[in-house]
Formats: sequence, structure tokens, C-alpha cells
Amino acid sequence: MSFFVTLSLLLGSGYGYIAYRLIAPLELGGAGIAVGVLGVLSMIALSFSAMVLPFRFPRHRWPRYIAWAAYVLFGFLCLVATLLVLRDLGWALAGVFADTLPPEPGDRRWLLGVLNGIVLGAAGLLSLYGLRQARRTARVVRVDVPVADLHPDLAGFTIAQISDVHVGATIRSDYVRAIVERVNKMEPDLIAVTGDLVDGTVAQLREQVAPLAELAAAHGVYFVPGNHDYYSGARSWIQHVESLGMVALINEHRVIQPAAPAQDREAAANMVVGGVTDPVAHNFVPEHRSDPHRAMQGAPAADFRLLLAHQPQSVFAAEEAGFDLQICGHTHGGQFFPATIFVHFVQPYVAGLKRHGRMWIYVNRGTGYWGPPLRLNAPSEITLLTLVPA
Repeated sequence: MSFFVTLSLLLGSGYGYIAYRLIAPLELGGAGIAVGVLGVLSMIALSFSAMVLPFRFPRHRWPRYIAWAAYVLFGFLCLVATLLVLRDLGWALAGVFADTLPPEPGDRRWLLGVLNGIVLGAAGLLSLYGLRQARRTARVVRVDVPVADLHPDLAGFTIAQISDVHVGATIRSDYVRAIVERVNKMEPDLIAVTGDLVDGTVAQLREQVAPLAELAAAHGVYFVPGNHDYYSGARSWIQHVESLGMVALINEHRVIQPAAPAQDREAAANMVVGGVTDPVAHNFVPEHRSDPHRAMQGAPAADFRLLLAHQPQSVFAAEEAGFDLQICGHTHGGQFFPATIFVHFVQPYVAGLKRHGRMWIYVNRGTGYWGPPLRLNAPSEITLLTLVPA
């Protein structure tokens, strides 16, 4: 109940601000207040309907239409709110220099009306562009990871990473199938699925994630759960992804020998593939507390140590545990403005390949999207990482 109350207050505040800043200049009096209140309550109701109805009635299409309308409108209103804040800041700055604003109240109201029209038009165009960017199949981002003293067997080893697909109300099996086809076409040596795969339970989304069973790589498909997977019932999802052919790494590791000749396995390279749970995991499953050190426990001497994680925050313990590369997601690169700025204040790394002490970290911007189907200056991606000699 507290979640719904908190969310209602947040949505009400945001929608209320938009209604007030758009309607107030029209001077509609009581009618304007009534329209604004009705609009805010309608949007709150629509938002909750989008989160509940598609999963209460999974075999019907009409709840998904409601969800689509709600999420697209929500994204549009997020952009409207952002542009209104920028407009108000500009207006306040102009007010410091009184001669830059029209002297008559009527002229000022007219100017505000024009600016409101520009805000709505710009938000509409950005929403359409962001929708197109979000709904297209994620592009392939190819990244070379330079490794000092890389064992010859590991030179050219490829890792395909998908992250933050967020299968749910608007991301369905057709979207997932396109991702799987693009990943398999690259013929990677290993595939990593680094969390936030779903927003919903196994019962609700079983059919929508079914194409993931077709993922194939010479050295396996590995999965680590993200925070949204825990919100959605991580125990069940871990069992289900394993039934689809993935290996779930819950603070544990596997050892692979990418190029081991049958007659001389002792001389072949060892690669440790570790995986950790999300930092919030212990709040849902106490024994799943995220622990990169535990993921390395009992591992043999290795020529390369790879860690699959969901959040970049795991990098500090990962370096201490002795990993050479951490690949993760979670940030979505911010997904759209202004989150593309704010995300830098809450995560140590946001996107791309970075050096952290003696190890590398790669942050995937997300292969799907969360919430509104909207991406601006933070394109979705499927990553193909290749180990190369430094």
C-alpha cells in the first residue's frame, strides 16, 4: 500500500505541475482548476492501469493497448515537464532583466501561450523520435578489450552481452526474438545476460521470453539477476532461465577452456566466468546477498577472470576479488534527458569501457528499455566484446 501511495504522490506532483503551468496562463478560473484536477487524476489512474491490467488479463489485447497509451503518454509528459522547467528557468532569468519581457500582462500571457505551444510541439517531436529509437532492434556495439599478457588461446575470444531487456507490458516475444536472431548471427563464444530481463512473473511472461531458448554460443549462455528480476520473483525466474538453457550464476563461477586441444588440456587457457546477484538481492532472498569474493571462491588459477554483474556498483568488490573484467548494465545510459545527467551522480560508471584500477569494466546501455518506450541520446545496444592483446 505504501508503494502505491508514494507513487501516487510522485505522479500527482509531476502531473499537477504540468497542468498548472499549461492551464494557468489561460485564466479559465474554476473551470481550469476542474480540468487540471480531472486530468491529473485520469493520468494517475491510467498509469496504474498500465501496471496492473496487462498482467491481470494476459490473454487479452485491450489491456496492452491501454499500457501502450499510458507509457507513450507518460514519456511525452516527462519531456513536457522537463521543457516546462527549462522554460520557467529561462522566464525567471529574463525577469531579472525586466526590459526583456513584454511590459503588459496581456502580452506576457500571450508570450507564455506561445512558449507553451512550442513546448508541446517539441515534446511531441522528441517523443516520436525517442519511440523510434526505443523500438528498433538494438544495434551491435563492438568493443575490443585490451589485456596484458593475454593467453594465445583467448586472443579473439568474443562475449555477446545483452542487458536490461525488461520484457513486460510493451516488450513482447517479437522484440525478444529479433534480439536473439541478432546475437546468434554474430556467433559469439559466450553470451552474457546481465539482469533486468523481465518486469512480471514467470506465469505472466513465460511465452514472451520463450525465444531466449534459441540463444546459442560455443561456451554457453550465462545469466545473473538484476533488481527488476528480484521484484518479479527471482527464485522462479532463475529456475525458468535455466530451463531455457542458460546457466544462472548466483555468486558462483564456472571454468571454461576456450581452445583446449583434447591431447593437451593442461596447457590450454583457463577462463573463470563468475556471476553475482544484484546489490538489492538480499532484501528479497537473504542468502543471495551480492558477493564477488564468494563468486571467486574455489576458483583455480586462471588466465582471465570475467565477472557478470547487473550494477556498476559491484566493481569495487570485483577488483578486490581479482577479476580482470566486469560487464554489467542497469544504467540504461540514462535512457532520456534529464536522467542521462542525473545517472552520473548515482553510479560510478554509466556507459562504455572504462578502466578501474587493475581491471576493466564495461557498462551496457541496455538492450530494451524500462517504462516509457523512449530513448534519447542513449541508444540501446547488444555488445560484442573481444579480448585482444594489449
